[in-house]
Amino acid sequence: MKKGLLLSCCGVGLLTLSGCTPRRDITQEELARRTQELVNAVAMGDQAPWKRYFSEDCMFFDERGRNMNKQALVAEITPLPEGSSGTITIVRVKSHIESNVAIMSYDLDEKEIIFGQEMMARYHETDTWLRRKGRWQIVAGQVLRYYEDPATGQVDSRMFADFVGTYELAPTKMLTISQDEGRLFRQGGDGPKVELVPEATGVFFRKGVEGRTLFRRGKQGEVATLIERRNNEDLVWKKVMIAPQR
Repeated sequence: MKKGLLLSCCGVGLLTLSGCTPRRDITQEELARRTQELVNAVAMGDQAPWKRYFSEDCMFFDERGRNMNKQALVAEITPLPEGSSGTITIVRVKSHIESNVAIMSYDLDEKEIIFGQEMMARYHETDTWLRRKGRWQIVAGQVLRYYEDPATGQVDSRMFADFVGTYELAPTKMLTISQDEGRLFRQGGDGPKVELVPEATGVFFRKGVEGRTLFRRGKQGEVATLIERRNNEDLVWKKVMIAPQR
């Protein structure tokens, strides 16, 4: 009698513990394998994995900000044009997996070769997988592209003297451009000096900062404005004349 009661209690305890422990029937390794299968299919234009691993009601946001459903997403998977080849490798994978939902975040290292010239790009993607009717599929995905500084250009530093001066955005907002040993610098107010690295003639960038700094000349050929370009939007600073000190 006591033995039967003890076994019964043990059985209830085991069932309770079992019910409290999430059942995970997929692993990070398997999710990573499927994701690598997806990106391997991109260069060949193989749509089959994309049809298999994305749910019919999925949402996908790419690095250009486009919001695509499954039909639009699958339509994007087409073979690379003639003369192009490439690979994509998923790295630095992290995940959070529950009984019926899994979130996986990872980097994508892309290499593309176009008629012998190699191009590299890095992206970050986060996917949400959902298990429905025993089947794991992606219901949401978002891709971001890492910012990379452009290549430094070869320009004639003798023209930097034309850019030197004070530029005004508003009466209380000034920007100073100076040069030192063949390098150009910008300084906002009493802030630190930051180098403007040349990309092309009249076009500069700051290391680690997305956007460009451009100089524009007036009708007489003089430098009249400094333009801060961010996401194709321009902030215009007008060059001002400072009275010489006596």
